[in-house]
Amino acid sequence: MPTKEVLDFGLAHAMARDAVHLALDVDTLEAGIQSQGFTTVQVHSRAPDRASYLLRPDWGRSLDEESLSALADCKKHISEPIDFLIVVGDGLSSLAVSRHVQPMLEVIRNALPAEWTLGPVAIASQARVAIADEIGQALGARMVAMLIGERPGLSSPDSLGLYLTYSPKRGCSDADRNCISNVRPDGLHYAAAAKKLVWLAKEALRLKVSGVALKDESDIREIGQQTTLELTKA
Repeated sequence: MPTKEVLDFGLAHAMARDAVHLALDVDTLEAGIQSQGFTTVQVHSRAPDRASYLLRPDWGRSLDEESLSALADCKKHISEPIDFLIVVGDGLSSLAVSRHVQPMLEVIRNALPAEWTLGPVAIASQARVAIADEIGQALGARMVAMLIGERPGLSSPDSLGLYLTYSPKRGCSDADRNCISNVRPDGLHYAAAAKKLVWLAKEALRLKVSGVALKDESDIREIGQQTTLELTKA
């Protein structure tokens, strides 16, 4: 192989490895999210550290007892049902979270219907996707959107994934969730990702389903609307 290709591969592999092991600065992230006007709550999975998290994926899917208590206390101060709950998890790339979560939150908030009630942004450490279901259940949310660092690829160590679940509860499977992946400026841009997420959320609320029962037809319907408009003008 050419030397350049070997060196490029080595660099990409090192960046992917670092993204997996790099710890998320939760306090800095929380301060940034709060500065945007969101309320927050910190939670932690049953994985006590990064090594345990990587070796025991099941621990990353459920909350520790302290977090369950914190959410129960948080729910006491919520006066009305939550329509749309956002959970932020470090996942397998804290780099993705630290780079993209704040701008993504701003775009999502601007795209959501004004009448929807938002809960506090839950920041989950040592988190897998399914932990959002337990958080949503604890807070009584109608829907939960998980923003989480995806497993790094050789060309994308900082991809953010968005996962939507209607009626979240412990025991939901991947078939119950809709996924929007590779969210970053060099992949699927924030505005496009938010548009898909909000379209899916509206349909989930209307049909009372998510996952394999809810097909993403946002692009198809937009093309259809544009075609109708063009025919009307003609």
